[in-house]
This record gives sequence, structure tokens and C-alpha cells, in this order.
Amino acid sequence: MTKRRVVILGATGSIGESARKVARNLPDRMEIVGMSAHANSAGLAEAAAEFPRARTALSSEPDGAEQLIALATLPEADLVLVAIVGTAGLAPALAAIEAGKDIAVASKEILVLAGEIVMDAARRKGVRVLPIDSEHNAIFQCLEGRSSDNVRRLILTCSGGPFRKTPAADIARATPEMALKHPTWSMGRKITIDSATLFNKALEMIEARWLFGVGMDRIDVVIHPQSIIHSLVEFVDGSQLAQLSRSDMCFPIQYAVTYPDRVAGSLAPLDLAAVGRLEFEAPREDVFPALRLAREAGTTGGTLPAVLNAANEIAVAAFLDGRILFPRIWELVETTMQAHDVTAHPDLPSLLAADAWAREFAHARIA
Repeated sequence: MTKRRVVILGATGSIGESARKVARNLPDRMEIVGMSAHANSAGLAEAAAEFPRARTALSSEPDGAEQLIALATLPEADLVLVAIVGTAGLAPALAAIEAGKDIAVASKEILVLAGEIVMDAARRKGVRVLPIDSEHNAIFQCLEGRSSDNVRRLILTCSGGPFRKTPAADIARATPEMALKHPTWSMGRKITIDSATLFNKALEMIEARWLFGVGMDRIDVVIHPQSIIHSLVEFVDGSQLAQLSRSDMCFPIQYAVTYPDRVAGSLAPLDLAAVGRLEFEAPREDVFPALRLAREAGTTGGTLPAVLNAANEIAVAAFLDGRILFPRIWELVETTMQAHDVTAHPDLPSLLAADAWAREFAHARIA
């Protein structure tokens, strides 16, 4: 039985809270040795009181970036769980890989922005990149080490968000309060808006391209409002495997921490009879263009996924602040992508420059 010594970057967010719950429930398998928060000092202090042996850091402090890297490279740590929203988790994730640590990725931006660099570094250092997103964790479980040559399609499931059945004309008048009412998951504000626009799924498509080494033409999305099947793999013989569980982020976190073992814990199993019905439908890509934009960005590659991600962050913040209408999120991202001069196979400085350019361009368009 192996105990994983884990650093949680983003310990006070929803993923961090779920990770602490897993550590609480499986003390023989998970020990928290480091935790960070951005500015939630009270929440971090509360977490530190429960796990007093863990080193802590606030990334909002003047030396916060250096503190994150120090946590990510702690000699005693063997797994770094990156749950920081935005691009701030990229540097510590790469530092952890270079230090020989496995990383568990819950921050979409790491692989969307720098998937090629991250996966190349992980292969070079011989460490694992373990997905925490329920969809990618589901695919990871279904594949169980099988080669991507055996895969015909990866099928990401999607709840459809609060506007799954809403007419397009009504979506155009959506308010932040309406968009923040997610039907299944309790998440942060930014990711909840991404679920409403389907940019959350768009980013996951690009992530899957890097995590599992398949082309964008082999990544599909299906709407599944019950969020019980977390994703599926279709193999070349036409068979499909799916992973099912209740909608609780503790499931993928626990599997990443205990991998390759499966461990009995306090998580309640799924009662399919109680669920009663599982439904599926195709996404309305004409109404939700985020999926089309993801295919374009993921197929083109280079700096374009970074531009998509950065422009979306700016657009979501502007929508939440009441400065743009809901459909402008898609429009702003597409306009920024069209204006970008793509660099193929970029290094990290080029990616960060593209990210900064996209933010400046999107800000200017909003102004």
C-alpha cells in the first residue's frame, strides 16, 4: 500500500476542498504536505489547522510565484495537484515535472496553453500527468493504458449547462445570474460561465488532444444532462466503454491519488435504479459555437489554443462585470483568433507572449 504525499495548489477552491476531503477519508493513502491559496488567507489557515504538517503559501503575496514553485518542488512531495484557475499554475506544474513529480491536472489552462510542452516534458522526465477533470479522468479509466491506436473516438459528455433547451433568442438576453445556475455541479464563477457557453467543453477537447494523443477529428461531445456517464471511449471495433459515478469530484481525485489501485472509501456508489434514466443528445453547435472554435484551435495548434483561452478569460470577466452581453463571449473569442498570427511549435515565452497579446486585443475590443 503506497501513501501519496501531495501538494495541493489551489487548496481553498472547490477542487482543493474535495482533495482535502479525500485526504481526510483516506489518511493511509494520502498525506497533504503542501497547500496554496491565492488570497484566501482565512481559508488557508483553516485548512492548515486540519493539516498542520503541510507547508502553505499565498500566491497573492509579492513572492507568490516563487512560493508556488517552492511548494511544487518540495523534496518530500511525489504528486502535485494543480487546481489554480488561469495560467498561474503553468510554471509550478512545469517545475514539478522537472523535479520528477507526477502532476494531477485540474486546471484546464495548463494543457490548453502549453499541452505540447507539458506532455513532452513529462515524457522526458518519465512522470505521469493524471487528469482530475471528471471527463478526462473517465477516459483515463476507460483506456487503462491502451494505445490510442485502438481508439476510434473519445466522447466527452456535457451537461449542456443552464441553456441546454433555451431558444437562441433568449440566450442572447442571458444575465450573469442566469448563466451561473449550473444544473449539476457546484463550481467557481468562471468555470460555471464556461459551462453555460460550452467553452468548458471546448477547452476539454483541446486538453484531451494532448492528454491522450489523438487528433481533434477523433474527439466528440455528447450532451448528457444527468452527468452520470462522465465520458466514453469508442474503440476501432465499434465497442464503447464508459465510466459512471455520482457527480462528486472526490471520485476522480481519489482515483488519481491511488492510481493504479482502487481503494474502498466513504464515497457512496451509484444507484442506477434510483437514477432511472440516462439521456443523450447532440450539442447545438450552431447556437454554441465554442466547440467549432475549439476544433479550429486544436487542429491548427501552435499559439492559437492559448489565444482562445486568454480571449475567453477576458470575455467571461467582462460578461460577469456587465460590460458585454452573453453572445459577445463567443464573438470576442472568434474575432481574437482571426486576428492572431499563429506561431507553430512555440516555446514557453512565445506562448506567454501570445496569451498577453490576446488579452490586450480582447480588452481593446471590449473598450
